[in-house]
Amino acid sequence: MDSATHASGPSETPGDVTRVTPRAALAKLPAYAAGKPASQIPGLVAYKLASNENPFGAVPAVREAVAGFDAYNRYPDPSATALREALADYLHVPAEDIVAGAGSLGALNQLLAAFAGTGEDGRPDEVVYSWRSFEAYPISVGLAGALSVQVPNLSDGSHDLDAMAAAVTERTRVVLLCTPNNPTGPSLRADAVREFLGRIPSSVVVVVDEAYWEFQRGEGLVDGIELYREHPNVVSLRTFSKAHGLAGLRVGYTVAQQDVTRHLRQSAPAFAVTELGQLAATASLASIEQVEQRVQSLVDERERVLRGLAELGWQHPRTEANFVWLPLGERSAEFTEMCDQHALSVRCFTSEGVRVSFGEPEANSRFLELCAAFPHPSTMPTPRQP
Repeated sequence: MDSATHASGPSETPGDVTRVTPRAALAKLPAYAAGKPASQIPGLVAYKLASNENPFGAVPAVREAVAGFDAYNRYPDPSATALREALADYLHVPAEDIVAGAGSLGALNQLLAAFAGTGEDGRPDEVVYSWRSFEAYPISVGLAGALSVQVPNLSDGSHDLDAMAAAVTERTRVVLLCTPNNPTGPSLRADAVREFLGRIPSSVVVVVDEAYWEFQRGEGLVDGIELYREHPNVVSLRTFSKAHGLAGLRVGYTVAQQDVTRHLRQSAPAFAVTELGQLAATASLASIEQVEQRVQSLVDERERVLRGLAELGWQHPRTEANFVWLPLGERSAEFTEMCDQHALSVRCFTSEGVRVSFGEPEANSRFLELCAAFPHPSTMPTPRQP
């Protein structure tokens, strides 16, 4: 080796090992645990009920729209113009109030990048949310450089809005409301959220995370689109992953007033939503009646399963989503293993509970059979403190 070249490199003593190190904040963050496929068991059809996916997939119009796509060498429209215009017609809002993102999680990350991080004084901003809730929240908040303020759920798995309002301080920049709440299922009521907003400073961004909005059937539930029209600091966060069956294409969006969206456009990664995703989502909106029929099929299955659980004596939070939460506590892993042995994958949350997505009728029936065979609690345990 040339001596000059050798001299320009890093000096090392024998035995020294130089390692790259990540940001200190990374070590404090939990790892996201995605739902796993079901085990293959001879004689049984395997079903995945662990990821809140739509088992019916996309409507036929989506397949037709993307079948001839061949522009893989071209960047997508960074503004997702056609998709935003289609959403504007569907939601009856200005297209300028819509910002697309790579799934609702990508849209949330754009929002956190714009409004929460490290303040000018070097201290982290605060983001308030209920817990347990969507497990990506603490990861996204921490990566943004902000501090998570987790407020324990009520005993029925719903948000404690009084405690959340009390947790807001002068350092709070964002509040996240997950409705229906993932993984526990309850939805927030419109009157309760309006009262809550009256206690929150208008400088704090309040995100209504509505990934499962289309599955709700209860009366008087909150609608983020209605609230954003009334409150300049409210953002509705939605996705095509669940009801539209496009989880693999990663298409989500936020709806907010333009004092918010102009900052979201600035923080959005360029070309975050692929052209394929934009085409699929636009085609799905054009066939919204078929989408709604598939959603109703899942809602019907939800109600069948919930009736079955009630007949078996199971206690669980009321769910308005496409999943149910079983508060099994320390027995969560045992129930998860039993399901896996019968070719069903469900989502275990360590010693808290199990979330089970509603899937094909055959999968749901097998789930009920397993519930009948498993000793279950007669009351719901109080959620663990964060």
